[in-house]
Amino acid sequence: MSDGDLQSIVDELAERLRRSVAIDDPSIRLLAASRHFGDEDATRVSSVLNRAVEPEITDSILALGIAQWAAPGIVDVEAVKPRLCAPVRCNGMLLGYLWLIDEDGVFTAAELTAAAEAAAAAGALLYRRLLLHERSKARHEGILRELVSSDGVMRAQAIEDLRAEQLFGEDRAHFTVLAVQCRRAGTTAPHEVEFEAAIEDGVRTVTDDVALMVANRSRGWILLIQRQPPARMLVDAVTERITSRFQRLTGRDSRPVFGLGGTVTKLDAVHGSHQQAFLAARAALLLPSIGDLARWGELGPYELLLKLPVDDLLGAAQIPALSAIELEDPHHVLLDTLTEFFDHGGNVRRTADSLHIHRATLYQRLKRVEQITGYSFDNGDDRLMLHLGLKLRAIASAYRDQLGD
Repeated sequence: MSDGDLQSIVDELAERLRRSVAIDDPSIRLLAASRHFGDEDATRVSSVLNRAVEPEITDSILALGIAQWAAPGIVDVEAVKPRLCAPVRCNGMLLGYLWLIDEDGVFTAAELTAAAEAAAAAGALLYRRLLLHERSKARHEGILRELVSSDGVMRAQAIEDLRAEQLFGEDRAHFTVLAVQCRRAGTTAPHEVEFEAAIEDGVRTVTDDVALMVANRSRGWILLIQRQPPARMLVDAVTERITSRFQRLTGRDSRPVFGLGGTVTKLDAVHGSHQQAFLAARAALLLPSIGDLARWGELGPYELLLKLPVDDLLGAAQIPALSAIELEDPHHVLLDTLTEFFDHGGNVRRTADSLHIHRATLYQRLKRVEQITGYSFDNGDDRLMLHLGLKLRAIASAYRDQLGD
């Protein structure tokens, strides 16, 4: 049995047994597949074409508990042919699954032994690859952490180290940081392993250029290194892939948030994109109306407000005029009206339509705001103070909710 590479292991076993053979990773995504011998089914064909099978089938297979199997066994689920599943392990670590297909799910003792031996060889190979990958990833993560350091000397050294790794050519001179952050649910501990696995899955989405990642507990980021600034379609694909994998690993209600920093053309400016990306992610975390992905450059006044230290922001949010409105209007009808008014650019018709009220009613409410505050909507500074105050209150309220978790 060859241990030169995974494909050799698969091909040799397939020729020996005259059966098609495949090896998947622990999430049942294809790593290697042999030629077919007429025993394939639609699921195998889809796996070869798409490098993965349908989520419903994957869930059904994993529900059988194959991750705990120590020896080959038969997998028989709806809509697929029966299969022999040989766990691929090394040093007790599950690294994948080796598969043989049979119409009746019948395998000889010799075939079981051959599959187990091939799985053991694959396990040793994948374990060596894993060690090399982890060493390389740790080295790259260390360099990236220094690349966004506040210390200019450390950043300069990181740039030299990154160039020495020769991970990308001179033609790739557009650098963009995508921040990823978990939402906290009460006191629930973050899913550290699942979070890192999801980000790594997102990195695999970038195939034509280079993507490097850093992950730490509930925060992580990806450095996109490309010939051109990242297309919206690519960023959406990466975030959707991370979200999908994270949900599959932790539960359908879990969703990370993302922040996209500005694109820079020099490595010594990456720390700026990094800061922007995490400020944008904070906006997505604090303000659900923004959505799960916040892009720096599209956040309006929040880009300025989020740069304030938390204590300063909480203090600045205490706007006397807005507090006076709240005192007079405990049900927040006037504050909600004011928010809609500014969100619609001061357009009376669109604001009234949004609130489902008559324009005369809207005018009455705005007049009441002027009476309570002493401000005038004809005065630009008064408008700015009220509008900015509402933005500050929204962020401050979100911070207080977060701190209260």
